[in-house]
Amino acid sequence: MGGNKPLRMLGGVSLLDRAIAYANRLTSLSAIAVRREGQAGNVEIPLLRDDAEIEGPLAGLVTALRFARDEGADAVLTIPADMPFLPLDLAERLSGGLVRTGAAIASSGGHLHPVCGAWSVGALYLIPAYLACGKRSLKGFAEKVGCVAVDWPIKPVDPFFNINSAQDLARAEQLRALNS
Repeated sequence: MGGNKPLRMLGGVSLLDRAIAYANRLTSLSAIAVRREGQAGNVEIPLLRDDAEIEGPLAGLVTALRFARDEGADAVLTIPADMPFLPLDLAERLSGGLVRTGAAIASSGGHLHPVCGAWSVGALYLIPAYLACGKRSLKGFAEKVGCVAVDWPIKPVDPFFNINSAQDLARAEQLRALNS
């Protein structure tokens, strides 16, 4: 899609603003993990800078876990900006799964979506050993901490529909219009 995907518009609202509104319905303690300056435009919630030595989505998770730890939270819910149809019961159902494991990960249609997860802050202490093995996969880290998959149906719309291309964005616009 090119750069600044979180700032792309869907129904007249940026993907990032949609994600922020979603998160703000769940908690008063929201933050955005960013890799570089300018990724989030002008937002009024804390921006957390990813650890530059960690690649990919795992960097954002580490940043979020550190933030949660410093705020005295026991867990963190991660959501991406490019999944505009997240289910309203995401936090509740993932938190229920977190009771018995280090992470509860969303699943639909037989696919795990590790960017949508509830993570115990205690998982932060397993990061150094995981990185030392040369691994960077968010899914692999979820398995390392012991995760449970929490499944959602994909009909009528997969709530974890992910926008990665101009075609996906056009499809999301169609789906949004159908669900309005």
